[in-house]
Amino acid sequence: MNSDISSVVVDAAYTVHQALGPGLLESCYEDCLCYELTKRNLPFEKQKLLPVIYDGFEVGNGFRIDLLVNDALIVEVKSVDTLLPVHQAQILTYLKLSGVKTGLLINFNSKMFKEGIRRFSL
Repeated sequence: MNSDISSVVVDAAYTVHQALGPGLLESCYEDCLCYELTKRNLPFEKQKLLPVIYDGFEVGNGFRIDLLVNDALIVEVKSVDTLLPVHQAQILTYLKLSGVKTGLLINFNSKMFKEGIRRFSL
């Protein structure tokens, strides 16, 4: 099931990348990806709050997941020159804290789409 969802999201992201190319703000790509997911009838939550729970206590404001797709896939959208280890750490942390097993890190600022996408699993 997760691979089917991932495939639909990758296809949607590819469509956005082909239409817009690199160089825009992350928020623009995120909005366009949401539009493409809606066209594909795939449910998602945008900027989903992810609290940090420590020893049964909710600590601070937590994090915001760019997209939680079908309650089964975290999508972190980037528009940066190069994906850094901190970006990988970010999505792995989101996976760990949320209990979601699969995530996609998508950098729309890559010249070639395939160079800007990474899949993570716990």
